[in-house]
Amino acid sequence: MDHHSRVGTEWVPQAGLAFHLPQAMELKASASKGFRYPILREMYMFPPQNPNLQPESMWNYELAFSQRLMEGQLYYGVNLFYINAKNLIQTLPNPHGSGMLNQNTGKIENTGVELQAAYRINRAWSVDGNYSYLHMEHPVIAAPEHKLYVGGNFSQGRWNVSTGLQYIAGLYTQTAPVATENFVLWNVRASFRATRWLDIWARGENLLAQRYEINAGYPMPRATVMAGVNLNF
Repeated sequence: MDHHSRVGTEWVPQAGLAFHLPQAMELKASASKGFRYPILREMYMFPPQNPNLQPESMWNYELAFSQRLMEGQLYYGVNLFYINAKNLIQTLPNPHGSGMLNQNTGKIENTGVELQAAYRINRAWSVDGNYSYLHMEHPVIAAPEHKLYVGGNFSQGRWNVSTGLQYIAGLYTQTAPVATENFVLWNVRASFRATRWLDIWARGENLLAQRYEINAGYPMPRATVMAGVNLNF
């Protein structure tokens, strides 16, 4: 239970069940409510502030099935979910004037499915992947319709290297008017334990130098490479 002097009392329940089935199978079901008050910045600080914002609320229902095979070497799972939300806060064109305004966007009703799998080839190599599809009755900014990821990891001795490709399609960068993005991201990370107290690492992000946005008007960085050291005491 959450009480706020401005909007009153709100119940925020959640519950779940997990069934452990034969042959390393597991079935889970859950229902939960999310609730968030507008923060001071959204209501009062700088354009596009709006002092009349109402709290966001959301119900999420999920059914998940998973199984481990080959003595745990192979894992796969399927998740089905349904989201019913209202009053989500977004920054949209001001319907009563110029510029942008934080607004409660009304009802959102989304359904989707997620598939994931992972396979450990041997002690050094492993691969994993996942795919999700989101059907949106009302588009949500920064939410993609399709998301596919495939990655691999190598870990042996002092070395740890991982890489992954992520494909995003139908990501809404804005909803009024509607604008979407499609792009592919390739990331790589490597680390080397030089001594017991020194790790050397490097990371490359968006190595394909894709031009894309998650929110309209805010381009994301193109190819970026970083490196550093970790000292362990």
